[in-house]
Amino acid sequence: MATVSINLATGSFQQEEIIVGIDLGTTNSLVAYVHPESRQPAAINDLGRGTIVPSVVHFPADGADPIIGAAAREYLLTDPQRTIYSVKRLLGKSYRDLGQHASQLGYKVIDDNSEGLVKIRVDDRFFSPIELSADILRELRARAEHALKTPVNRAVITVPAYFNDSQRQATRDAGRLAGLEVLRIVNEPTAAALAYGIGLDPDEEKTVAVYDLGGGTFDISILRIQQGIFEVLSTNGDTYLGGDDLDRAVVDHWTATFGLSEAFHTNPHLQQQLRLAAEIAKKYLSQHDDFTTHLTNEAGQNIPVTLTRTQFDALIRPLVDRTIAACRQALADAKLETKLDAVLLVGGSTRVPLVYDAVSEFFGQPANNSLNPDEVVALGAAIQADILAGNRRDVLLLDVTPLTLGIETLGGLLDPIIPRNSKIPTKAGRQYTTSVDGQVNLKIAVYQGERDLVSQNRKLGEFTLTGIPAMPAGLPKVDVNFLLNADGILQVEAIELRSNTRQQVEIKPQYGLTDEQVEQMLMDSLVNAKDDVAARLLIEARTAAEQLLYQVNNFTRKNRQHLTETELTATEAQVATVQAALAGTERDPILKAMDELDELTRPYAERVMNISIQQAMAGKKIG
Repeated sequence: MATVSINLATGSFQQEEIIVGIDLGTTNSLVAYVHPESRQPAAINDLGRGTIVPSVVHFPADGADPIIGAAAREYLLTDPQRTIYSVKRLLGKSYRDLGQHASQLGYKVIDDNSEGLVKIRVDDRFFSPIELSADILRELRARAEHALKTPVNRAVITVPAYFNDSQRQATRDAGRLAGLEVLRIVNEPTAAALAYGIGLDPDEEKTVAVYDLGGGTFDISILRIQQGIFEVLSTNGDTYLGGDDLDRAVVDHWTATFGLSEAFHTNPHLQQQLRLAAEIAKKYLSQHDDFTTHLTNEAGQNIPVTLTRTQFDALIRPLVDRTIAACRQALADAKLETKLDAVLLVGGSTRVPLVYDAVSEFFGQPANNSLNPDEVVALGAAIQADILAGNRRDVLLLDVTPLTLGIETLGGLLDPIIPRNSKIPTKAGRQYTTSVDGQVNLKIAVYQGERDLVSQNRKLGEFTLTGIPAMPAGLPKVDVNFLLNADGILQVEAIELRSNTRQQVEIKPQYGLTDEQVEQMLMDSLVNAKDDVAARLLIEARTAAEQLLYQVNNFTRKNRQHLTETELTATEAQVATVQAALAGTERDPILKAMDELDELTRPYAERVMNISIQQAMAGKKIG
């Protein structure tokens, strides 16, 4: 007998569980769904707390559960070391990817001198961006379940169009760790177009621009939509430009104009007042011509500050011009011969009149801002989720691959290349290197499944790339490319770029698996997500520690003459600490010991580098 449930929040019969759409943002995040009766998308406002959840995670000093959202944001100034923000910028990134921006964050990002993914240190605990993103997603899921009075287990999550395969997979992993089966990773501009109703008609052909100015980032994407298929023609932007920068321009103006520069740098309370006042001024001046407020100094005195709409426009004009320059480049890259059919606005900062006017003027048509710019991406994700639930029969859905495809990496881990639910035909690739000096062969083992350890997935085949030139570990560059055709046939190719050595093999990834087996593999991955991620992170920490020990031992062996006995003794003691941590089963002690070894040896490495440079300048051979 079929079962039918009643959703207490919507008062309607519910035969299928609701699939939500999630906008996991740099500054703010939202969750939305399509109402089963009205068929309209709506952002979820749980307990009247608003639809927006700030993407901030705070770890209390007493080790209690993390605080997420608006409550966590309060600690950004009072306890910055334990308050993590802008974690989306860290997803799928190594420390080297961050460059100078790492030093601008209020919390500590670990530099382990490798190309491994970044880790964030809070006291003696370590977190990956995936774990922190999962905390935010878990909060969104909890709010959705509370508001809708129904379990939420499946979701569509949006990412910027420029996100690479590693960043998309990290987002998918974060969803899985939050207990969500991520049915699809959707480009944010695609979601925005869906929210505006573009792409829902299979016979429609349009080319649109999506201008997205959020709190911390700016993106411009040019899309072509035909027969329900969204193609990104070009993308551009600035990952360090957003509404926060508009506020900062106002703060800088006030500190200079009202003589607050010295007090601003020494008084955290005044800093917070100024930033909050600048944000209020920005919003107020979108509707009015003049803004006045009062700040309070340490002596309790009132300091009046003012700003006119004309002054505000002049302050932010250089920032808006930077976004228009990116739009100009995106149009050039798209090589368009026809005028755009629409210009869609996304992100709260597009409410600023100067932004609207500049965008409309540049594109030669009024920009479409008819939807709430804060919610539009989440609404589009909800529509995509509704399509995947089978509730919109008129929209084309391409075939997808049922299980993740990837290869085995160090420590017996599965490195995903083509994630589950990717539209086919598709292609994707990653770059790898050798782990041992002089390595001339590289085994490529291909697996199918959702678990982190290859031993818990299904092996599809393997081959060996031979003839790699003998070089030090880390120097060879091997591209591994997956091409999955419409018939489900997977072609795997490995190429060593320096020598152009290549090898390839064809396999059938779906052969021999029933629908029941696929479902069981998916269920196992969700049930074991927390344990799987813990196992992966421990293996990754061990691998990174072994590589660090190799580098340090190699360095001290070659440069003993430049180190004192005290330095050598201290290094040997810390190496022993890392080795002792490696013998354990906990990740955090390994990462802590690595961090301390790296801090200890960095000055030595810098000194030896300076000596080498001096010798080179003197024309001597560098040993």
